[in-house]
Amino acid sequence: MKKIAVVAFGGNALLRGDEVGTIEDQEKNTYETCKDILGLINSGYNLVVTHGNGPQVGNIMLRNEAGFEKYRIPKMPLDICVADSQGGIGYMIERQFRNVFAELKMRKNVVTIVTQVLVDREDPAFQYPTKPVGGYYLKEEADLLAKKNNFIFKEDPQKRGWRRVVPSPKPIDIYNKRIIKDLAKKGQIVIAVGGGGIPVFKHKNNFLEAIEAVIDKDLASSLLASEIGADAFYIITDVPQAYINFGKKNQKALGTITIDEAQKYFDEGHFAAGSMGPKILAAMEFVKNGGPEAIITSQSEIKKENCGTRIIPNKKR
Repeated sequence: MKKIAVVAFGGNALLRGDEVGTIEDQEKNTYETCKDILGLINSGYNLVVTHGNGPQVGNIMLRNEAGFEKYRIPKMPLDICVADSQGGIGYMIERQFRNVFAELKMRKNVVTIVTQVLVDREDPAFQYPTKPVGGYYLKEEADLLAKKNNFIFKEDPQKRGWRRVVPSPKPIDIYNKRIIKDLAKKGQIVIAVGGGGIPVFKHKNNFLEAIEAVIDKDLASSLLASEIGADAFYIITDVPQAYINFGKKNQKALGTITIDEAQKYFDEGHFAAGSMGPKILAAMEFVKNGGPEAIITSQSEIKKENCGTRIIPNKKR
């Protein structure tokens, strides 16, 4: 029986740091990424693909603002913007997979599921919004928007302006996870949990309501991998491995490490909060929940055997 791998596309898989984000750039990068991960199919895996949406949903929000200012088109809330990005990016990944299959004369179905993810309305994250979204504003503009819309703004660390910040609650359940698992087991490639999923919460009568928040893509992908019983969880990033003492003369690439080793390095501050830190946490979460291994690597390395930094369960004594 074939195994299931959940593969989380990083931002680099869709858009490189030196690009402005044209559709031509994104389609070219997506095509190359889809081609690179075919090695997993050849290794006997069925695939579930997840992806980020940071630049794309930011652009959608800016179009929201421009449409309102110029034509008074009603602004859509953040959950609709995330859903829009899931559909658009999912379509782009689907089409590039089909192009790769046509080139290699392979037959495979690909489907995108616009995914809602359950969060807890009482999650402490709602008291401390930290995730920046949307454009940059002058302080005076941010103050006006905050007063008018009840938004919270914080100054960008690089002094580029003020940005709206929203909560980043922990995902607690993935809707349609059984459908995702069933499709993957039958050999279909499933694209799901885009941008961490659309955050929703339940009222006591089970009524679902959207909430203004952003879920960490890697944590949502990790939860999905656990919930569908994936055999491997891959996080694609822009470096081939995680490092300790990164950027220093004594930096060291990490190969296969246990959860305890990963936790030790994390506690020592080797993984930055805005980059490798969340990926290490998501990888550890998957293995703690019974996953065999989580792999952090770059898209060019993923086709190599024993690639990347691999986090495995602690060895039994």
